[in-house]
Amino acid sequence: MLIEKGLVMESNLENHNRDALALIEAALYVAGKPLSVETLGSIIRIRSADKVRGLIKTLAQEYVNDNSALELVEITDGFVLQLKPKYVPRVRRLSIRPTLSKGPLRTLSFIAYHEPVVQSRVINARGSHAYKHIKELAEWGLIEREKLGKTKIIRTTKAFLSYFDLSHNARLRKRQLGTIFKSVMIKREES
Repeated sequence: MLIEKGLVMESNLENHNRDALALIEAALYVAGKPLSVETLGSIIRIRSADKVRGLIKTLAQEYVNDNSALELVEITDGFVLQLKPKYVPRVRRLSIRPTLSKGPLRTLSFIAYHEPVVQSRVINARGSHAYKHIKELAEWGLIEREKLGKTKIIRTTKAFLSYFDLSHNARLRKRQLGTIFKSVMIKREES
């Protein structure tokens, strides 16, 4: 009888973990932005950050094992479910809407092209609304800010490079961005 109860308890625990994994996956899917361990823990009703991280790690490994087109990635502000970079170029045109609106994307492109860049230069170039863009981009984990005295230096992150499938080499990345900007300008002129 004890063995049966143990198996039932183990089965219940396994079902609970399956439900928790499914909830984490659902939350990351609908959010479309990074979610913190705390946020995910509140959704699955688990307070232990270590347990939540363990479940996230399990889910991330499932994506790896399944050879999925998706990946679960940890970035500065939490975890995000995203398309693996190698699939982005082939399916980008199918996207219903960009995950970032035009304003933050333009601010991000300015930062990426001029990085590392002083925040005041970004604001001068993009206007005071860029403060909001910078905050949003930092929440997405696409940029990081470093304070040097009263000045803030802004750079893109590895998550940015991964998300847009760009080179880690600064020179090559600048050429890639230049090519992208030219193609956007050509498309605009044709419209």
